[in-house]
Amino acid sequence: MTDRIRLAEGDPAPDFTLPDSEGNTVSLSDFRGHSVVVYFYPAAGTPGCTKQACDFRDNLAQLNDAGYQVLGVSPDKPEKLAKFVENEKLTFPLLSDPDKTVLTEWGAFGEKKNYGRIVQGVIRSTFVVAPDGTIAKAMYNVRATGHVTKLLRDLSIAE
Repeated sequence: MTDRIRLAEGDPAPDFTLPDSEGNTVSLSDFRGHSVVVYFYPAAGTPGCTKQACDFRDNLAQLNDAGYQVLGVSPDKPEKLAKFVENEKLTFPLLSDPDKTVLTEWGAFGEKKNYGRIVQGVIRSTFVVAPDGTIAKAMYNVRATGHVTKLLRDLSIAE
């Protein structure tokens, strides 16, 4: 596998401005002063991505109460994200990165193993961005199922 960008704790979080499911622009810098969970996923509406998004939705109140905002990013176009939001009743912003620029800057796009083969694709990843804009936690190759529960434990929000 080739070398690729990997963000680590303490690194500055690369800023971005992307359209959400409603076509509004959302910038990471809009959240400066707040803790933000930014998660990258391959495709809206697929089983694993649906499970992960619904887990974030179902635990959003706990995350918000602990001071965390949640942003999901995928290469899907805003129209597909809008259907996903509507179908799954998602209550946090989903952002569109169809040219994969932000995914690449965050190390969430590149070579990965899929069923034993090396392919190019989205690397399911989650980051916690501290209020000062630095990476507080970087998690690559996370599993869709159980990830949000683990994140809540890691952030000392749940036991």
